[in-house]
Amino acid sequence: MRIANYDGRATLVTGEPGAEQGVDIATATDGRFRPEPTDTYQNWTEIVSWAASFDVSAATTFAIDRSKLGAPSPAPRQVFAIGLNYDEHAAESGFDSPENLPPVFTKYVSSFSGPDTTVVIPDGGAVDWEVELVAVIGREATDVSEDQAWDHVAGLTVGQDISERITQTRGPAPQFGLGKSFPGFSPQGPWLVTTDEVADRDDLELGCSIDGEEMQKGRTRDLIFPIAALVAELSRNVTLYPGDVIFTGTPAGIGAGREPKRFLQAGEHLDSWITGIGELHQTFVAATK
Repeated sequence: MRIANYDGRATLVTGEPGAEQGVDIATATDGRFRPEPTDTYQNWTEIVSWAASFDVSAATTFAIDRSKLGAPSPAPRQVFAIGLNYDEHAAESGFDSPENLPPVFTKYVSSFSGPDTTVVIPDGGAVDWEVELVAVIGREATDVSEDQAWDHVAGLTVGQDISERITQTRGPAPQFGLGKSFPGFSPQGPWLVTTDEVADRDDLELGCSIDGEEMQKGRTRDLIFPIAALVAELSRNVTLYPGDVIFTGTPAGIGAGREPKRFLQAGEHLDSWITGIGELHQTFVAATK
């Protein structure tokens, strides 16, 4: 099942890649479910049950216009971002790989956007890329085991943890949340994909390129703490709520890890992808003075 935030309405996505069609969930259920995407996660079990028996061939559909897609979970109660969750990325960042729970920080919801966007580079900023697999919670989770963790995940989407490195590392203490939360710095999408739609939920290929030049390429099997471990560990400290978003970490290949360092410039295009889920497309422009 694929669920999109289409023009602010929960939408079931059907059809082949490049020719996707949408079904408005509220309309198709005669108002049984509310149109807001947040309501989808609050009623996740019921949504899954409905979709399993829904006859798409008899439904009223419309062509998906990607410009109307928003983040699949646009208003989560909580956003968790995980650092140093691939060995090679930890090394390029100058750190040892974490042995316990990796660094956890947040990206503020005001930075959320859909899959195809224009992003302003802050004046004087050093803006970096970090393609990530993003998990969205579907059922409340408190102190769950790794064996139970996937039962609390609604699905997966593509994310970019765009990061302004000067703000992020400025002392006297790092400002991770602020450096990663400028407007448009958290594009996600194009939709949420349930794990039965992918070949192996623990082994997905992900990567990104700038103007066609590959910058990152990895596989989620190399996550130090895979999704089940992250959900279990987080749920021991906090309650995870339906719609909560988890950025799971980025593989090696960031601009700050290169010699010389390489950051995004106005006019460049960043394309990100995860096999079996979809793509993001960001264009960067200079701040106006």
